[in-house]
Amino acid sequence: MRTLLRYLSYPAIVGAASWMLISMAQSGGTYWPLFPLMVLAAYALISVLERVIPFEKSWLTDHDDTVDDALHLITTQVLIQGSIAFSFLLGAELQIGAGIWPSSWPMLAQVLLAGLILDFGLYVMHRVSHVNDFLWRLHAIHHSPERLYWLNGGRRHALSGIVLAAPALTVLVLAGATPIAVATWFSIMSIHLAFQHANIDYRLGPFRYLLGVAELHRWHHKREYEDAQVNFGEVWMVWDLIFGTFHDAPRSPGRGEVGLGEYKVPDGYLNQLTWPFRSKD
Repeated sequence: MRTLLRYLSYPAIVGAASWMLISMAQSGGTYWPLFPLMVLAAYALISVLERVIPFEKSWLTDHDDTVDDALHLITTQVLIQGSIAFSFLLGAELQIGAGIWPSSWPMLAQVLLAGLILDFGLYVMHRVSHVNDFLWRLHAIHHSPERLYWLNGGRRHALSGIVLAAPALTVLVLAGATPIAVATWFSIMSIHLAFQHANIDYRLGPFRYLLGVAELHRWHHKREYEDAQVNFGEVWMVWDLIFGTFHDAPRSPGRGEVGLGEYKVPDGYLNQLTWPFRSKD
């Protein structure tokens, strides 16, 4: 049973959720509340799997970070929903959109196209956030936990989330992308990111060269800054393979090997929001 869960948990949950989300989008289903509820259901299953097949048992206990991470996740989701709604409503009001988006394509193709554009933009801005001093301080909050579990996927400074997503989202609005296709991809990506940071001992075999799952992403959270400049991809690993930032090894980093060696990010949600703007510590 453990072996089945190890190899089937990601494809079963992400695959089933993606199929249902795309099917609802194709059939004209309303985004609220069906899509957010689907994401919440996937979160619940992922959190249960952490208890059943944990990668690191010591990461199951609270490290005085659970409340902070939950607040970050809520803020991140509100920003995602708000940014999509505002961007496309503004685009429609101002009649922005080149009309080049292939809106006649099947919904699956539109969602994948939106995903490629978003993922490339996120990859680029993710790398920029690792080399620009101020953007790194914003992004360092995401790297600061000394354990990895499903809530880490949403642990992002609000401004960092905007910086990461804004360029690609702007391209999609200017191209006249179908809003439900973009929203569907964001829903799928939210589930994937929970899996990407999950404390689950799961494997994806050769498909890890295609998708940025936990066994690869843990290397991106290595405590030593110079070792963490790998595996930037949010969903697809193709960008890391193309631009030489892909890294794989037999054993993922575990207890005592993730976090930040450079900065001490304070505890407390509000302290973390203001920390990047204070004098360097």
